Amino acid sequence: MKAEPALGAPFVFDQPCPIRDVLDRIGDQWSLLVLEALEHGLKRFNELLREIGDISKQMLSRTLRRLEQDGFVTRRVYPEVPPRVEYALTDLGRSFLVPMKVLVGWADDNHRTIVEARKHYDDQAGAS
Repeated sequence: MKAEPALGAPFVFDQPCPIRDVLDRIGDQWSLLVLEALEHGLKRFNELLREIGDISKQMLSRTLRRLEQDGFVTRRVYPEVPPRVEYALTDLGRSFLVPMKVLVGWADDNHRTIVEARKHYDDQAGAS
């Protein structure tokens, strides 16, 4: 039988795993690139689009919305014609750059080893 939460209290087990919840959001294909692109200050949408390169407008828009929803990015709209929109990192977003750079550095340092391991695995799997 499932335990009932105290009146008005959230039931902890009804929530997603906090680690997986955060890592799923920032570990997608584009979020790290967007955060890295915003590292040095404000950027407009088209600047981000050019800097990241192979991302579609729709995917950049979706990624920025999710990063804003999670508190990593702020969005400021200026009442101009056409409207000017700027994106920037929040304190949370800037604090994430530290562990992100460690992860990116580790991936860069170990990429060759990982590629060789994949090749070895594929060679072994093909031989069986």
